Amino acid sequence: MDSHTLNPGIAFDPVHLSVNFILENEVKKQAGQIISSRVGLVKGESAAAWLLKAVTCIDLTTLAGDDTEANVLRLCHKALNPIRKDILMKLNLEILLTCGAVCVYPARVEDAYNTLQTAKSDLPVASVATGFPAGQTTLRTKLVEIEDAVAAGASEIDVVISRRHAIIGDWETLYDELKQMRKACGKAHMKTILAVGELSTFKDVYIASMVAMMAGSDFIKTSTGKESVNATLPVGLIMCLAIKDYQKVTGYKVGLKPAGGLRTCQDAINWLILVKECLGNEWLNPTLFRIGASGLLSDIEKELYKFAYGHPPKSNTLPIA
Repeated sequence: MDSHTLNPGIAFDPVHLSVNFILENEVKKQAGQIISSRVGLVKGESAAAWLLKAVTCIDLTTLAGDDTEANVLRLCHKALNPIRKDILMKLNLEILLTCGAVCVYPARVEDAYNTLQTAKSDLPVASVATGFPAGQTTLRTKLVEIEDAVAAGASEIDVVISRRHAIIGDWETLYDELKQMRKACGKAHMKTILAVGELSTFKDVYIASMVAMMAGSDFIKTSTGKESVNATLPVGLIMCLAIKDYQKVTGYKVGLKPAGGLRTCQDAINWLILVKECLGNEWLNPTLFRIGASGLLSDIEKELYKFAYGHPPKSNTLPIA
């Protein structure tokens, strides 16, 4: 299936939720082996290429209570020009490089959309919704919030699941809620946040992933970034396995978005390795892989500066991402 095609979902079927192979220690061991077997090969020019790939997959994010039109404007311009042009020139790269999207609260969607329209850019605006981050609002309120964000210009909606349904194993109710959210999204892509740090087992992460995809999610996302435990590689491995299983059943490719705690170049490279090894090269693009981050871009730009110029930048050389 075309990776741009919206995932229509399938009927709820408990058969797809049956999983007995998940042993926590084995998952952690396997995730570690995947990274350790490849990470040593990523250095020099190869590392620079991987970091540039990571930049194109970043959902550059601001989710602060003091967000204003001014800092959303600045966020958008940074997403359109993520790496300073002289760095790209030193790397002999004449490419149009942007982040994957900008991500804001619903109240700031219109600011982001208008800024990008003025810049004549089709960079997507993503909006968190559905009572982010806790999800503790009524379903009616969640649906209205989605509709408002889409009407303001969001083409991607990051919804958050009601964790209580997952915690008590009421998977069909979770499915029904997500189906209604999918409908409210209309033509916008739906990225479903599982809040994995608040799910008790890897098995629950797998089942929540499958439920979200059956309900029509175009991406499954690890975390809100507000939990005590956010994106970890073992959890990412479980979500990759679920994505592969869903593709086998339906033929549809669903994207993956780790978020929360990804701050360093090594974090970005590790996730790219995991996705490449578990899902394949098809997923190494922003249509199927995103990184939810705010500070990661700064670290990547510093590393690319060092690679281009042969020394680290001075503390005031690069703008804050």
